[in-house]
Amino acid sequence: MKTRRTALVALAGMLSTAALARWARPTIHVSDLHPGFSLEDAFPKAFGEWMEDTQRAVVVPPPDQLAMLNKIYNQTLTRFYVNRRGVRITLSVAYGGDQSDGLTVHVPDVCYAAQGWKVERGRDSQLEVAPGFVIPVRHLVATLGGQVEPVTYWVLMGDEVTISNTQRRLVTLRYGLKRQIPEGMLVRVSSVNPDMDEAIANHAGFIQSLIRAVPTALRERVIGLPLHP
Repeated sequence: MKTRRTALVALAGMLSTAALARWARPTIHVSDLHPGFSLEDAFPKAFGEWMEDTQRAVVVPPPDQLAMLNKIYNQTLTRFYVNRRGVRITLSVAYGGDQSDGLTVHVPDVCYAAQGWKVERGRDSQLEVAPGFVIPVRHLVATLGGQVEPVTYWVLMGDEVTISNTQRRLVTLRYGLKRQIPEGMLVRVSSVNPDMDEAIANHAGFIQSLIRAVPTALRERVIGLPLHP
């Protein structure tokens, strides 16, 4: 009888734990609280000294890669820009409304390598994107054959710009405590340039000008909220 009673208590405990887990599972998509968000609306085609380079055509990924991207992201945007000095920069943005595991976004370190590029000289940095507003960014250099492509990117997870998978997990947990599922965005800026320092300086100027041009109502969807100590 005692064994049976112990088994029933254990079973009740497991059922209670399962019910609690189902209740605590995040179910509120933050993206649903901001319907109608569009990358086309958030990122202008012309700003400052930069304008869309319509002479370059967007290369469509292979069908298998495109299917994977469509499964991960709700929206993607690739646009080429050129300034009066002839400097060319590529902006690539991927937005996903469901970052339930905090790791859904595919960072360039992984994506470039998966496509056969050699990825090196990666380093984390800080970039002032608006007066008094600094975000963490990552720089790297990808090479394929004779092409050298420095890259600057950041990942917005919920309302926070992140660099590492650990940071993204912590953001996901923070949202999970409110039963919310955060949205995520990868913003990548790149250019073909063998001089990494020059390219990064160009990227910084481009990003600062771009953020100033993003509609104020959408800016926090691109660079998040200021972090307070």
